[in-house]
Amino acid sequence: MLFPTGLFAIFFAAVFAGHWLAVRHAPRLVLPLLLLASLVFYAAFSVEFCVALVAVGLWAWGFGLVAAGGRKRGTLALGIGGVLAWLGWFKYAGFLLREASPLGAALGLPPLPAPEILLPVGISFYTFQAISYMVDVHRGEARAEASPLKVLVYLTFFPHLAAGPIVRAAHFLPQLHTLPDRARVPVVMAGLLILGGLAKKMVMANELATGLVDPVFRDPLAHGPLDILLACYGYTIQIWCDFSGYSDMAIGLAALLGYHFPRNFNQPFRALTLSEFWRRWHISLSTWLRDYLYKPLGGSRGSEARTRRNLLLTMLLGGIWHGAAWTFVLWGALHGAALVAERALGLRAAATGRLGRLLRWAVTFHIVVAAFVLFRAPDLATIGALAEGLAQGAPDSLWTPRLLAIAALGLALHFAPPDLRQRAEAVLRPLPAPVLGLVFGLAMAAIILAAPAGVAPFIYFQF
Repeated sequence: MLFPTGLFAIFFAAVFAGHWLAVRHAPRLVLPLLLLASLVFYAAFSVEFCVALVAVGLWAWGFGLVAAGGRKRGTLALGIGGVLAWLGWFKYAGFLLREASPLGAALGLPPLPAPEILLPVGISFYTFQAISYMVDVHRGEARAEASPLKVLVYLTFFPHLAAGPIVRAAHFLPQLHTLPDRARVPVVMAGLLILGGLAKKMVMANELATGLVDPVFRDPLAHGPLDILLACYGYTIQIWCDFSGYSDMAIGLAALLGYHFPRNFNQPFRALTLSEFWRRWHISLSTWLRDYLYKPLGGSRGSEARTRRNLLLTMLLGGIWHGAAWTFVLWGALHGAALVAERALGLRAAATGRLGRLLRWAVTFHIVVAAFVLFRAPDLATIGALAEGLAQGAPDSLWTPRLLAIAALGLALHFAPPDLRQRAEAVLRPLPAPVLGLVFGLAMAAIILAAPAGVAPFIYFQF
């Protein structure tokens, strides 16, 4: 069930009405209704994996009870290991078997099985949240829940279930211990986030994908050098519009139900360094990797060599988290190597002077673009074909003024005032409800009219 569809609009309207009726008249039903709604949402993708989703939640709940308050580190390790084994089977078993097959054949072994394993939607996100719950409880940062209901709602809550943001147990679970206050729902903020997310996804991301990026990456040698170059830049803009648009909608939808999610993007393409980029891009993942992987490895507490090793390992594992392919490994390795080089050159501080800042920005942005080419390419052969096409490609045929304008707007938004949404809120908040509804309705109609036909799945659904 995709956010920008009529089916989801009907679903959310029913959930919204039922949720607030339960808050007012039947408080005990609030959490069961949220769990039921989330499972219905996930069942639209896969009924079978709903059972597995609940099983992961119950696993995390049970091991959280045993490992609470710093007790039994071995139990915590077993709990985390079980969740990672679940993730590993679905996400990496097929890849590892395919990669091991040539070695087995060289050793004269019988052919290895090559199962087609269907990847559950959002598996990486909900397994990371299950780990967050167990670790936060073990550290004493979140309390162990005696009843599994709150843990299941935390894990399955439908706004973030399929593609994040990754919400920490210590942040979200306390919100489930009190009823949301209808009078404090930030309607204007939520409306702006949802409309902005729809515009980024339905208009900008979908147009760039269907009109430029997908055709080029599908067959690079059929397209000219300019098309290939623009597709590489276009994908960088597309993935930001797609994923930040989803995150904005998720935050807005949760807010309409009375719950708060943390911000997940903060104008990442205005970063002057790679470390700043990762403080602005997919913030829930980068902070998760920092707090649950980089710091436990030792962070920057040891020697400079150990710090660099920890950076490389963290980014490599971040690449592998995204998918089982050598392109993702190289994506993580490139980011890790760039962060290490940045640290070695002492480039972590902000540049001074207009020219220095411009140079820092250009280098950082183009490293990000090059890495996203690896991220988008289905295999290493496609990377080679893109390079070959740049040198001797066919005539250019895809780029249009509309596509250029969308890509330029996507980049320009990163240099808009950081408080632009807050300014719009200040203007809209005093409006009477009927006028505000009319404004939002007209904006929605404009988005629908401007969007290309069809709705492409969100990029991060595959992770």
